Amino acid sequence: MKRRDFAAALTAGVAAPALLSATPASAADRSATGLLPHMRAVLASELDDRNTAEVLIPHVYDVGLDWHPETAPPAECDFVVAYAFGNRPPVGGGDPTKVRYEPGPVNEQLADTVAKVRARRDVPVYAQWEIARFLDSKYGMSDVTSMEPVIAPDGSITYLSTDGVAAQVLEARMKAPGGIGTACVIGFRDHHKRCVQTTRDRGMKAYAPHGFAMPHTYDSESGQAWTRRRDLYLVHDMLAQWTVLHAKQIAEAYPNG
Repeated sequence: MKRRDFAAALTAGVAAPALLSATPASAADRSATGLLPHMRAVLASELDDRNTAEVLIPHVYDVGLDWHPETAPPAECDFVVAYAFGNRPPVGGGDPTKVRYEPGPVNEQLADTVAKVRARRDVPVYAQWEIARFLDSKYGMSDVTSMEPVIAPDGSITYLSTDGVAAQVLEARMKAPGGIGTACVIGFRDHHKRCVQTTRDRGMKAYAPHGFAMPHTYDSESGQAWTRRRDLYLVHDMLAQWTVLHAKQIAEAYPNG
């Protein structure tokens, strides 16, 4: 019975803001429905442990029910970071470990979004190579640094993770005359929040550009299986969020190991 009550409250809590407004609600708005207290009560009863429920529920809510990153006006940013999403298998086939994948249509849409933001704010762009290719071929955009995969001496290709891209961007920005500055982050809609968080975890101030919608249509022909369907991707993204949270929690609880 408790689980059915929780499911009903969850549905009402998530749906109500959408019915009230066409614009995304803030985390505070969504939690104000009473969902968080109900989640705490259900988990406390399930675990027979109120204290642990108090600790866990904010994380459960953040990872599973809040998909909107913090925003700021593009005018406040010093550079743009654009993270790729998916790709397409090589047109000519070949060894996938040594033949580079095609950027694919989703990354073209991300490049289009970068161009819209760049039209509002002329700052340097650091784009994962799948996006950078379109910024060059389609827009002839200047002041773009492409974040390239790592090519080993034997020709094998290692593609960068979201964190790998953020690490390269940080390294580049540490050499910038004005210092690191604030990042305007572009990413696929369901990947966007984690893109912002990963950029911040690397020590950079980072926000999503206020007033700009992110691409959100999945590519069923993507070379990455988890980026072909939304239900599969959201599980993948939540797993990534939990993995990072797990490492942070352990380090905070036991800094000396």
